[in-house]
Amino acid sequence: MKNNKPKVSLIIATYNWPSALDLCLSSVASQTILPDEVIIADDGSKEATTTYIQEISMNFPCPVVHVWHEDIGFRLTVIRNKAIVKATGNYIIQIDGDVILNKHFIADHLAMAQDGCFATGSRIMMTQDLSQDLLKKKSVVLSPFTKGLRNKLNACRSSLFAHYFRFRYKKDSPHYIKGCNMAFWKKDLLAVNGYNEDMTGWGYEDNEISARLINSGIRKQYLKFYGIVYHIYHPLSSHDRETINADMFNNAVENKAVWCENGLNKYLDREK
Repeated sequence: MKNNKPKVSLIIATYNWPSALDLCLSSVASQTILPDEVIIADDGSKEATTTYIQEISMNFPCPVVHVWHEDIGFRLTVIRNKAIVKATGNYIIQIDGDVILNKHFIADHLAMAQDGCFATGSRIMMTQDLSQDLLKKKSVVLSPFTKGLRNKLNACRSSLFAHYFRFRYKKDSPHYIKGCNMAFWKKDLLAVNGYNEDMTGWGYEDNEISARLINSGIRKQYLKFYGIVYHIYHPLSSHDRETINADMFNNAVENKAVWCENGLNKYLDREK
């Protein structure tokens, strides 16, 4: 990372789960290095989420911006693009509103921020019982020793191992991507036109944008043992669009695509 810290916009995707978002934002507020702004990318939540965001924004330690659109189905690509355009930071860290961050999460991503690269990390899965207990207690205290974690190795933090694995672990592949734990330079997202909005429903949107970034010459970093997030249990979303989205991802890989036609550029003039 350069000596001059980038301005960080933390984008958090959410949909109708304010209690999980509350845990997520509690973990954001506890960061050793705060983001410069938080942007809630809301895929059409009802009034309870809006009310919650308005209330927490009043005393949150950094600005919170709520980007919302109408609920007409699973449109994560669309709301993320709108949030990316809204972001004032030059470095965008992307998570979901159903994760709890290790207190060094932002610091870890900044330590790995490098021009010409994007980053993705792991996640630690929680059992349903642990998730319900944390939601009930409103607790974000977690460690590798917490009972109810599925893959505890991912909860171990090591700067030495993280720097060793960053360009070695699952390198140069768009297949190993976690959209709930990613980071990009905003200029690189603009250069590939952001997320492909032809991809609706669950699946492969993060792989597809990663493929286009890699095709454009942006290197992938994998944050192993760094940038730790814990995923709150929930039932799986519908996968009815998975095959269609997988085909679009595979086309981007095979055709070495660097641009999507239906991307974020349509929103740029609106922000000027």
